[in-house]
Amino acid sequence: MAGVGKTAIVTGGAGFIGSHMVDLLVDRGYAVRVIDNLIGGREANLGHHKGKADVTFYNADIRSFMPGDARFADVDFVFHFAGIGDIVPSIEQPMEYMSTNVQGTVHMLECARAAGIKKFVYAASSSCYGLAATPTREDHVIQPQYPYALSKYQGEQAAFHWHKVYRLPVNSVRIFNAYGTRSRTSGAYGAVFGVFLKQKLAGKPFTVVGDGTQRRDFLYATDVAEAFLAAAETQVTGETWNLGAGNPQSVNRLVELLGGDVVYIPKRPGEPDCTHADISKITRDLTWRQKVSFEEGVKRILANIDYWREAPLWDPDSIAKATEGWFKALSHEGTANG
Repeated sequence: MAGVGKTAIVTGGAGFIGSHMVDLLVDRGYAVRVIDNLIGGREANLGHHKGKADVTFYNADIRSFMPGDARFADVDFVFHFAGIGDIVPSIEQPMEYMSTNVQGTVHMLECARAAGIKKFVYAASSSCYGLAATPTREDHVIQPQYPYALSKYQGEQAAFHWHKVYRLPVNSVRIFNAYGTRSRTSGAYGAVFGVFLKQKLAGKPFTVVGDGTQRRDFLYATDVAEAFLAAAETQVTGETWNLGAGNPQSVNRLVELLGGDVVYIPKRPGEPDCTHADISKITRDLTWRQKVSFEEGVKRILANIDYWREAPLWDPDSIAKATEGWFKALSHEGTANG
């Protein structure tokens, strides 16, 4: 196996995509060190690895690490997924987002630089493109619409600054709409799958934003992990790749596959009608290909739906309250001129 004798760090390795990354690395023979603050009971995502000699857990905040930290010693690759991923609350908590997603990234970069790692792969976000033209290429204009998007883009900029100034080997993968098992079950209002799956378990209608015709470039988490491993193992450095399926699916199609009633809620300002990754670059450079179709991915999630049983149950009223600050900030009423 390609990873035998190699060691990788996965920050945020108990999270949604990070835990799938750990699975893949273990399968490929890597020794894995997981860094995660385990907020929200996420240790369950890695329970099947506990006790294995090839996986070591560190319950820590990425901002607590300093250059020379022994946990980075003799590491080949760093996969940096750690950060705050909820979009809506970033309007209310911009300082925490900037601290974790930007300064936290800087701490990881400095530790990686001091350790002389062979590749740092940054988990970037397609939200940096804002209300983008589609399909979206890597050279699209950058237009962050809210603090989460800004923080993820500035973390990416820091990574490439370390590449330029310190010659740290860095690649970045801009994720469009990842989905799959183990996505977040607690905390703030956010990703459509977590919201819908709890509503299905509770026998409640799906809260569809707008008319449901908006499309998202959904990609299953195991396919995301495969792309990140390819971005680490390649000899190429200093590159950015967009990552999606290249085949956007409507929210109405998701509802059809999940099966259930619908209630419609107001469309949110600042969100695109369609996300669509131009994946020609990543398929060319890394010979990466999607393996899990949208239909198969939703089927896998439904087979594991009990995972979301303890997730918060959202309805139109609670969503309206949770997104009040979002509407105020991103609608015309929130501008300085009224």
